[in-house]
Amino acid sequence: MAIFLPTFSPLRVPEELVSMWFGSLTFDTNKTPTNIKQILPKPGVIATLDTQYASKLYNVVGYSGRQIWTSGDDCYIKLFHSDQKTPFQSFRTLSGHRPESIAIISTGHLVYTDYHERSVNILKDEEKFLVIRLENWIPHGVCSSSLGHFLVIMISNDYKQSKVVRYVGFKEKQTIFAYKGIPLFSSGDFYRYITENRNLDICVSDHGAGAVVVVNQAGELKFRYTGLTPALKTKPFDPRGITTDSQSHILIADIENHCVHIIDQNGQFLHYIECGLSFPWGLCTDENDLVLVAQYENRKVDIISYMQ
Repeated sequence: MAIFLPTFSPLRVPEELVSMWFGSLTFDTNKTPTNIKQILPKPGVIATLDTQYASKLYNVVGYSGRQIWTSGDDCYIKLFHSDQKTPFQSFRTLSGHRPESIAIISTGHLVYTDYHERSVNILKDEEKFLVIRLENWIPHGVCSSSLGHFLVIMISNDYKQSKVVRYVGFKEKQTIFAYKGIPLFSSGDFYRYITENRNLDICVSDHGAGAVVVVNQAGELKFRYTGLTPALKTKPFDPRGITTDSQSHILIADIENHCVHIIDQNGQFLHYIECGLSFPWGLCTDENDLVLVAQYENRKVDIISYMQ
């Protein structure tokens, strides 16, 4: 029996109909290509700021290139201009306790968390604060998020559960504490800091777990980084401050090993920043991808160039 196969005859479709049905590609010749930067083989300190705190230095936040906010082991949050050696302004916390963490949110307002008062405090203007009181929770790290949101990592009063809360204004919009029924963050009274990456991943430096925990915007676990790197360090990974840059790198202060780890957005180790750092704690990056490192004991902020 003979078998006859069909023959396909293509139909010529006018170009204008293809565009109407499927759209078309256009190229904006005025648009600047994505700026891909490389990590320098030897990062270097380009400036140092002596914050002159009487005791310890914990946090640093850079804003608009020239403004540097710091907080230490007292009740004052200091604002420096990068070319000045004395504070331009200082603000006293409402409670008189030291801030646990500080951040500048997208509106340009300073936010700090108060561990003892269980509050999140937003400086509106001239020492007028808006206050979020937490019931049964103690706030740790705070950071700016996209679209005017901000994120807070906190621990329950009994120290048994940690969670991340996304705030829009004064309202809780999202809570992240577990993935597939397993807690994401450690229990216990340990330091915890938080940042959001350019790809909207949420990155938590969890001192109690000795790890950085990264989840996506929906709260699904992407990876844990425990400091297992090619280089030999003398002490276990001990994470404190955390920040990100324009390339979605994640930078973590490792206080006991006197360095900053750089990992990519998938958790792969890339490089160390050492530069003679002494007990690095707080971290932030600016719009030029300089990293500011707050050093716990000498109370200085080193401004470091690490990318080109």
